[in-house]
Amino acid sequence: MARSSTGFVTALTAGALAVVGFLAYQASANAPADLGKAKDTSPSASASKSPEHKSDPAALPAQSGKGERVVYSLGEDRVWLVTPGSKPRTYEVTPGTVDPAVGTYTVTSRSGTITGTDGVAIEHVVRFATTNGVAIGFSAAVDGSTPKPDPSKQTGGIRESRANGTLMWDFATIGRKVVVVR
Repeated sequence: MARSSTGFVTALTAGALAVVGFLAYQASANAPADLGKAKDTSPSASASKSPEHKSDPAALPAQSGKGERVVYSLGEDRVWLVTPGSKPRTYEVTPGTVDPAVGTYTVTSRSGTITGTDGVAIEHVVRFATTNGVAIGFSAAVDGSTPKPDPSKQTGGIRESRANGTLMWDFATIGRKVVVVR
């Protein structure tokens, strides 16, 4: 009896090793050729970067449309004022807590001076979208501040410096195209 159980265990072990060997072979045959090799992380002139990793964050997004327009990048927190034939004006902004969906809009309303949804006196308000009942638009705080918004409040104000608010006000009249990109 001991002899047959030893043979049985030996046969099971040999079978298990054969299965493991076969699975190891399959895994190695389907593994990438560079697996386990050190990756070259040095920059290369021929390397293309994804849009999220642009070498120049101030560069106008490629898929932002044509013609005169405002381009707003959600991922870069940046605005471009684009006039064909001229270099776009660009600057950083501080977004509210509610973002517009990616897409193309037009400026629908403007206000010279009002109180924002966060209780701050603002000027040069240029509205272009509504998301879940929250108006989305560009504005500048009269006191010149651009603090991060309170995350517990729903605000659609995209804050700019006062100087940039004046640029936006002069450029983004009613009907002006606004393109929102990732």
